[in-house]
Amino acid sequence: MQAFKVTGTFPMGRLINQPFAKVVAANDEAGAKEEALSLLGSKHRTNRRVIKITSVVPVPESEVDDARVLAKLKG
Repeated sequence: MQAFKVTGTFPMGRLINQPFAKVVAANDEAGAKEEALSLLGSKHRTNRRVIKITSVVPVPESEVDDARVLAKLKG
């Protein structure tokens, strides 16, 4: 597993495009996109088709702050 930082925007309300940046653990970039879509969809009840992902960048393990992501990377 590797850590990825996924950034993009999604609509929050009628007119606001809310930017987001999520650090997730995945095997590849496609898995990182899937994980980010899943997290945003479940937390904000947003459809996947309206979430715009602009970049997926690998992140070194030393820069990861989220305990859940670190647990996935270690285990």
